[in-house]
Amino acid sequence: MSQPATATGKLLTPFNLITAAILAVGGVITVLRFFVSGLAGTTNLTDTYPWGLWIGFDVMSGVALAAGGFVISSAVYLFGMKEYKPLVRPAILTGFLGYSLVVVGLLYDLGRWYRLPYPFVVKPGPTSMLFEVGLCVALYLTTLAIEFSPAALEWLGWKRLRQLVGSLTIALTILGLILSTMHQSSLGALFLITPTKLHPLWYSSHLPVHFFISAVAGGLGMIIIESALSHRVFHDQVEISG
Repeated sequence: MSQPATATGKLLTPFNLITAAILAVGGVITVLRFFVSGLAGTTNLTDTYPWGLWIGFDVMSGVALAAGGFVISSAVYLFGMKEYKPLVRPAILTGFLGYSLVVVGLLYDLGRWYRLPYPFVVKPGPTSMLFEVGLCVALYLTTLAIEFSPAALEWLGWKRLRQLVGSLTIALTILGLILSTMHQSSLGALFLITPTKLHPLWYSSHLPVHFFISAVAGGLGMIIIESALSHRVFHDQVEISG
């Protein structure tokens, strides 16, 4: 099977360093503003509009666009589409970074971020759809970290641990598929209990299925964009065998 080419572009360019510095300064200012002025000053949310564009962009869209990891890994390891194996690591990395950003965004949205583990270890809410979404996202983020760990273990030279994680590939893929299917569809199920909040054109009892299918399509689209940008910046190329 063809292997992806090695990236030849430089990462530490003046443009990248300046951009990283600007993002770092902006991040520090955002965090300080969050702690000083509270949730409203950072997210523009209020008690009247507690979700709005913030949740729609961060959770509803962000989680769907990060779905490429479970789609590609399931296609390769569960459905035998081995020709797409060179895309597995980039897809899992994209998913891991996407879900990590979603969790970071939720830290701002929660307000009292230090109580993030509270629903899981103190007072679970098994009847809440959001509890199921949060639990699945947390578990899937952990699964993605383990799935991507072979790359770090290879770099560290830990061959035995790399082989151990490699032997769990199928199990991790199945677990990731189950967790992703549950929370992607549950995001759509949130609106089943609020029919008056949606336009009749968009409301349907099949919203969980629609959300899941949209996540599959959106995740694959993000992988295509990520691969195109990677090729343009680093001049690498992923070869897909026919």
